[in-house]
Amino acid sequence: MTSRSRSPRLRPLRLTTTLTMTLALALALTATGCGNEPAPDTRAAGPSGSAGPAPDRAELEARASAAQLVAEHVWVTEAAGYALARQSVGVLGDDGFGSVYTEPDGGQIKLSVERLPHADADCTDGPAAGSEQEPLVTCERDGEQWYRATESGHAYAREQGDLVVTLSGERQEVDRATLRSAALAAHRADDYELDRVLPPAGEPAERQPVERQPVERGDLPPVGDGAPNNEVGASG
Repeated sequence: MTSRSRSPRLRPLRLTTTLTMTLALALALTATGCGNEPAPDTRAAGPSGSAGPAPDRAELEARASAAQLVAEHVWVTEAAGYALARQSVGVLGDDGFGSVYTEPDGGQIKLSVERLPHADADCTDGPAAGSEQEPLVTCERDGEQWYRATESGHAYAREQGDLVVTLSGERQEVDRATLRSAALAAHRADDYELDRVLPPAGEPAERQPVERQPVERGDLPPVGDGAPNNEVGASG
């Protein structure tokens, strides 16, 4: 903030103290009123951190449906130095939600919201049946969540109704304190956050890759170049 007072060289010497106090006050107001507001892309979304009218809920629901997402299953989080990778937003399974938060050095925190059995959250009985997870080296309750770790990765998980919300990452990229902070900050997206996370109208979300078994075709011979076998039988 620039003072409108004249230069002290053009004012009587007896006003020097007053001018000094005025400048100090101006600097204090500048420090408290400017420069402390977080950047728009790091500020928490919501009524208290968003300008303008609330997004239209019907439009949000339509955008979610077009992206094959359930609006109520969209969750967001925050962690120091991490930002949402918009291109990572997509569907998990039938009606789940997945996204990835990244930081400049390459670290990633994955957020997933899925309908999963209790064992996928509570690790006390070991990895869930049918999973290919590495052997657990740590499994413990941490507040309202479960913390589990293998040699290479770790995750925080909690049950929310029939959903399991998981924050995970590689141990060499994301330390436990940062992952825990992200897990505690995770919450269902409000309308402002939905507006920022959902793909724009007409732009579908990416479906997160799901392991699928190859489809066997009966008309392909077991040997050869793989051309379809159109033979009716041995007699032709």
